[in-house]
Amino acid sequence: MTISRYSNHRLCGKTRAAAIALALASGIATTGLAVAAVTSAPARASELARDVTAAIKLRLPKTPVSSLTCKGFGGLCEVVSGKTLFYVDRHARFLVVGRLYDMETRRDLTAARLLEINPDMLAGSAPSAEPTEQTSPKPASQKVSLESLPAHGAIHWGDLDGPRLVVFSDFKCGYCQKLTAELAKTGVHVEERPISIFGLESRALSEAVLCAADPVAALHGAYAGTAPKREKGCTPKGLDANEAFAEAHGFSGTPVMVRASDGAVLQGYRGAAEIRRFMGLSSRQDGLR
Repeated sequence: MTISRYSNHRLCGKTRAAAIALALASGIATTGLAVAAVTSAPARASELARDVTAAIKLRLPKTPVSSLTCKGFGGLCEVVSGKTLFYVDRHARFLVVGRLYDMETRRDLTAARLLEINPDMLAGSAPSAEPTEQTSPKPASQKVSLESLPAHGAIHWGDLDGPRLVVFSDFKCGYCQKLTAELAKTGVHVEERPISIFGLESRALSEAVLCAADPVAALHGAYAGTAPKREKGCTPKGLDANEAFAEAHGFSGTPVMVRASDGAVLQGYRGAAEIRRFMGLSSRQDGLR
């Protein structure tokens, strides 16, 4: 009996020691993860700020971004432009003008921030919390000339013998992906020109598609969520020209379609039948609406 109790005691001791060792190991692992998370957080914040700033510059090219922060605004980003400020979502698609209140702390975040960037407000008139006129996007052109666009920077697909339709798109744009399925039904020659509406990630994906061994397959793969393999040593051409053209003509969103025959512009997602009518083709095909 004594031997049995001693054995049990020794086993319990070993079990306890193992448990302590496991707890220590878990603690070390958890601490390591926590340190990694804390260390990587500033990098992620910096990358987010960089992407949002790039998207703002594309949509509002004449608006200087003095500073930008996305922390503490419930999913929005605060943009300081000179002596004014406004808010955007993290894709810079939606712009919020006016005051932002924290309902929990009952604090006017906009007023507090304006005082920080404009200390003289206490002695004089307060600057507006609204963006200045330069933040207003340029109205999109209804008709354009395509002559300034280079041969580079485009992926040609669809019916290459059909009428040419130039499509400005972003591979991160859900409506562009949806449009691709409709374009495949139209019988038109699609000249797709990527632009980076959603920032640096979109730009990298566009470069990878243009540098792929099969750009057409890479284009459809990108829309399907499969990142294409970029050919080594490839430096894609034409993307800067695409974005400059889009900016010059007020194309601040995607998709945008341009009829090559006369430069007429059709913005946004459209069904196959409407695209065929726009291209001067009959829409009387099975399955088209």
